[in-house]
Amino acid sequence: MAQYAPAGWYLQPDGTERWWDGQMWTAHSRPVPPPPTLPMMAPGHYGSDGGAGQAAAWPSVPQGYAVAAKNPGVSLIASFFLPGLGTMLNGEVGKGVGILVGYFACLFLFFLIVPLLAAAGIWVWGMVDAYQGAQQWNRRHGILS
Repeated sequence: MAQYAPAGWYLQPDGTERWWDGQMWTAHSRPVPPPPTLPMMAPGHYGSDGGAGQAAAWPSVPQGYAVAAKNPGVSLIASFFLPGLGTMLNGEVGKGVGILVGYFACLFLFFLIVPLLAAAGIWVWGMVDAYQGAQQWNRRHGILS
């Protein structure tokens, strides 16, 4: 009894793949599929394309997850309306709450000039931090923004 290779797609000299049914070649062929892409996430974070062979390079990344980019413009606008909100949207909740509490503490002391200036500074700092935080988050996760 002869042993044959298992059924499956096999690379052909012309750069295509052809189906072997386990005993003979069939008429079915297809172009070679593109190679798997690298995960777009750093170890310890969600996201991976689930490609075979990538698990060894990224052992702590759960397979089959994708990550969405953070939009710096949305973070900036959110912080324009509520200081610290954009930073919270970027995942830095403690820092965002600190900005928000600092802003409201300064507004609470509105009758003094220095806290009003500090509130304006915190408001601007919150917007800048949210914008830059979203860009940094995207860079850390391999997303161009």
